[in-house]
Amino acid sequence: MEALTGTILAGESFEPIRGRVVVEEGRIAAVEEEPVESEDIVLPAFVNAHTHLGDSVAKDAAVGLSLEEAVVPPDSLKHRRLAAASHEELVTAMRRTLRHVGRTGTLSCLDFREFGVEGARALREAAAPLDVEPFIFGSDDPAVLEVADGYGASGANDDDFTAERAAAGARGVPFAIHAGEPDATDIHPALDLDPDLLIHMVHAEAEHLERVADQSVPVVACPRTNAVLDVGTPPIRALLDHTTVALGTDNVMLNPPSMFREMAYTERHFDVTVREVLRMATTAGAEIAGLDCGVIEPGRRAALTVLDGDSDNLAGSADPVAAVVRRATERDVDRVVR
Repeated sequence: MEALTGTILAGESFEPIRGRVVVEEGRIAAVEEEPVESEDIVLPAFVNAHTHLGDSVAKDAAVGLSLEEAVVPPDSLKHRRLAAASHEELVTAMRRTLRHVGRTGTLSCLDFREFGVEGARALREAAAPLDVEPFIFGSDDPAVLEVADGYGASGANDDDFTAERAAAGARGVPFAIHAGEPDATDIHPALDLDPDLLIHMVHAEAEHLERVADQSVPVVACPRTNAVLDVGTPPIRALLDHTTVALGTDNVMLNPPSMFREMAYTERHFDVTVREVLRMATTAGAEIAGLDCGVIEPGRRAALTVLDGDSDNLAGSADPVAAVVRRATERDVDRVVR
């Protein structure tokens, strides 16, 4: 048994409780309110709901390029760099990124992994010695589902993904697809595939939001990358009013996979509360991936991030939830419990 003490951001509302979280055999046994001396802040571990970890071989190489030049398959700079990287270079680069996100409070990345079965296996290899648990959305041949956790499609305007969607359904695994990133033309076709998850939805309009709500499709927003690629601003407030919304950091080549930076950017640039943003960074991603974490309550898996609330950065904050979302950085992470 282990007890983590301090300010606990408990339950789905992240209610600050001074007390302790009791952990037994990897699960939360109790959340107890009691006087404690610790100034630590205990919150659910982050789930980064959209990454492209393969981009770790080309960090910052595409900054300043358009969406098409940077990442659109098959001829973008990204795909040329991926094709040129050796297996060892790719695995090493992805492992370094996974090690970084693990140390900084992230339990899992929901990753769109390029290059089919070989690509999915490379990510499994990269993650094998680490505590981070990537949820792999495979690509290309539906046979990738023998290795991956789901299928991730580039976009409905890029190809016909009917067979891949059917294969994912037959296996009972999620089918995710990019939609509404450069423009709105691929949103209805993406929704016609009855996806389990939509990525971006930058150009979603009222008619799209109604379908998203009707079909109960969660969305991952990646606002920092949308800004870097200059594709527009996602309607996060409207999305939250219609469905579950999670946060992702998207391409490692364009932005560091920091949930702290993503949260702070989102809170400052959109009509959202700090609690909504923290839910997007923790609970929502866990729900999408089917992970039994994301909320601090008895019975849940004890996947927790502990911040040093007495750090020079966080000491004196009047609101621990706002401190986590608006102010905290990776340097404030004291430990990660998995």
